[in-house]
Amino acid sequence: MPLNNADKLMVKEGFELKTTQPAAGLADFVESFWMIRNDSANAREIVVLPDGRFDIIFSVAANQPFHATLRGLDTQPDQASIPAHMVMFAVSFKLLAIEYLLDIKMASILNEGRLLPPGFWNVTADDLGDFETFCQKTTATMLGLVKTGIDNRKQKLFRLIYASNGSLTVQQLSDSVGWSSRQINRYFNEQFGISLKAYCNIFRFRASLQQIRDGKLFPEQNFADQTHFIKEIKKFSGVVPKELAKNQNDRFILLSALPKG
Repeated sequence: MPLNNADKLMVKEGFELKTTQPAAGLADFVESFWMIRNDSANAREIVVLPDGRFDIIFSVAANQPFHATLRGLDTQPDQASIPAHMVMFAVSFKLLAIEYLLDIKMASILNEGRLLPPGFWNVTADDLGDFETFCQKTTATMLGLVKTGIDNRKQKLFRLIYASNGSLTVQQLSDSVGWSSRQINRYFNEQFGISLKAYCNIFRFRASLQQIRDGKLFPEQNFADQTHFIKEIKKFSGVVPKELAKNQNDRFILLSALPKG
């Protein structure tokens, strides 16, 4: 899986961030592969922002054992530290993968993570030496795990959420997929630990990050007004849009990964 034009790369002071897109056969389940490498002698302080996805992260650092972590959905900003001489290779998943690729429920680890068993997917510390090889290996594993018989309503629902950047109402989504809003919300709460509306709000926030990075500090998504926009941005990032746009020391790592306008 060679790196393509959709890949993003940031290298700064011994810190490297790279992402790449999945193979076509995984498009409904995987959003991206990403890697972070901190080759410096100092830890890197970052803020993790809600982005509407969950992750499986393989990591190793100096004087720390190799391990794999399953990270649930985030609904609030989280301070984190990337230790010195650490490398992390990861897969970021869309929500459909929870039921049809991994067969797990994420509601119990909302805003949290848990360690995966040793040998998960047969990935080892040696696989963290080359990002492209890691992507190829995990792609082959995941293609073998994808279930058949996907509920078309769920597939259409998630495609609409992503395509609209969370701008459609619960009723609009319900009408479009032929699935009652009550049933959809029960499914979301049981599987993911949040309501459909809450998830759409997270995705709308994420879609606003590109405009904020480009210095457009006003609502372009379906926020009611400027006050609502500022309130929602602060809710999910911890700061107002102006401070988020400054992104001092690239601490908002999700914002740093976006292309400059």
